[in-house]
Amino acid sequence: MEAPEIRTVTVTGAAAGFAQEVTVGRHRLTGDEPVASGGTDTGPNPYDLLLAALGTCTSMTVAMYARRKQWPLESVTVRLRHKKVHAEDCENCEAKVGLLDHIERELEFVGALSADQRMRLLEIADKCPVHRTLSTPVVIATRLV
Repeated sequence: MEAPEIRTVTVTGAAAGFAQEVTVGRHRLTGDEPVASGGTDTGPNPYDLLLAALGTCTSMTVAMYARRKQWPLESVTVRLRHKKVHAEDCENCEAKVGLLDHIERELEFVGALSADQRMRLLEIADKCPVHRTLSTPVVIATRLV
């Protein structure tokens, strides 16, 4: 199998507002902030885009696994929400001070799957590459050009 193509995501926006044009290859989308946050709501906000990346990766990973196993999965729905929570309110978190990012992810599988198959697909969801990236330290190297 060939190494995946490394694509460049380009984000361009005027300094006057929050609306951004996102270009990925031949694909174009818009990012913005809601009106209540000072934006014009012409597109999803950055956290929405992050959740979309996690949701699409989760759905693709689960579906690919089910296809390989020839399981009767007909469709996958992933619902995600992001919020900030106080660290002291988080039972399973190492940090106990400040605010933490908390993502809730709900999975819905349609198809004549057994209870064991559903549980296995739930486990596989945590193996999607974006989930693994978000669950480990990430190095972001920034440079001025």
